Amino acid sequence: MIEGLFRWFDERLGAASFARKSLRKVFPDHWSFMLGEIALYSFLILVATGVFLTFFYVPDSTPVIYHGPYRPLDGQAMSRAYQSVMRLSFEVRAGLVFRQIHHWAALVMVGAVSLHAARVFFTGAFRKPRELNWVLGVLLLVLTLLIGFAGYSLPDDLLSGTGLRIAYSVLLSVPLVGTWLAFLVFGGEYPSPDLLSRLFVLHVMILPALIGAVIAAHLAILWRQKHTNFPAPGLTEDDIRGERLWPRYAFKSVGFLMVLFGILGVLGGLVQVNPIWVYGPYSAHIVSQASQPDWYMGWLEGAIRLFPNWEIRAFGHEIPEPFFPTVLMPGLFFTALGLWPWIERGITKDLGEHNLLNFPRDVPWRTALGTAALTYFVVLTIAGGDDVIAANLGVSIETMTLMLRAVVLVLPVIAYAVALYVARELRRSGVHPVRRSQISTVRRTREGGFESTEVAGGGFAGPGEGGDGSSTPPAVPAAGDAPAD
Repeated sequence: MIEGLFRWFDERLGAASFARKSLRKVFPDHWSFMLGEIALYSFLILVATGVFLTFFYVPDSTPVIYHGPYRPLDGQAMSRAYQSVMRLSFEVRAGLVFRQIHHWAALVMVGAVSLHAARVFFTGAFRKPRELNWVLGVLLLVLTLLIGFAGYSLPDDLLSGTGLRIAYSVLLSVPLVGTWLAFLVFGGEYPSPDLLSRLFVLHVMILPALIGAVIAAHLAILWRQKHTNFPAPGLTEDDIRGERLWPRYAFKSVGFLMVLFGILGVLGGLVQVNPIWVYGPYSAHIVSQASQPDWYMGWLEGAIRLFPNWEIRAFGHEIPEPFFPTVLMPGLFFTALGLWPWIERGITKDLGEHNLLNFPRDVPWRTALGTAALTYFVVLTIAGGDDVIAANLGVSIETMTLMLRAVVLVLPVIAYAVALYVARELRRSGVHPVRRSQISTVRRTREGGFESTEVAGGGFAGPGEGGDGSSTPPAVPAAGDAPAD
């Protein structure tokens, strides 16, 4: 019956040849390529848990009086949205676990997308012909930040409401169109009664659809262009080395999904995150002390806190201070990041196609620049909690702000110099650790076909050496008579 079912589909869709070719596709055998899979699987877990949460969440700012099992808030006024999240956390079976899995998955996804982008940058995987996929990756990072902030703001608790107040001020600071932009997004003057419903539509419909489309386009281009490889003895720009999709890589990937889901399940069940009952319902005239956003928005919070109180007034217009650290700086950074393949090409004059990656040490100036940028954003993230740090150290907030202003300017320069020196020394030494296992190498022949070989080994290899310090083992013909992609 199963054979007949497959034959029925094959006769109508011609799926057998596509499936046969797809199952022979080769994927790189290196841990850093799993960062993209973490982001993909986190998104799938977010969608699954988000569907469950949607059944109980009410995006309504209408005031109600709470009478639930959490006694400290009994009799307090709150929005229906906050009440629904309280009910989800304390009354719906497994509601709190799903909430926390959803929140942890969001934190992991943003981290995975960020690390994946860093891996692509430091290894030069954005070079021709993969510029378009790099642009899609940067767009995915921006969309992930936006959907995380929108979801973080939906409970309508005091902490998320403080973040929304800042976001409203940021939109108002945009020259010329700020007022109209703020009214368009928030649905009126803050706090608008339509705000939660608009955030809900953004979080569960528009942004997930955009993220899904970007991921689909990203994977389609990746499937068409094939993977890159780290340099290794015997590899050329025309080689594809790794494991076939079926069966080893497929089982490893599905197992990785189960491990990730298990880890997020443990975090959701045992590690508390975003306890909104501690923060209390949002009120526009209250701002809680030591308010901290999720880590992926901490750099923006830090930029606001460290930027001087500079404003520009000219020709009857004013550019408020929040515009520079929250709109101009991120706008310039993400624009430069998206255009980086062309910026680097203009610097290096390298117009060739590249399927072999760089080790970070191979391009010291790029590695140093990326290290300086990461250092800059780490310092900004730390500055997002300067009030907490100042209180714990027993110093004034003004002193802490001045110190961090100096650190955010000096430390990236030091990081650049150190990274440049280390990368040059490592490149001069010529030692490149190369992990080797049971892998397939597919090579394009002069006649335009493909030949496949299997290589076995392990450990670390220097230039021109096998894993045990000897020469590369001889190639062994791979099983199967059809080439892998």
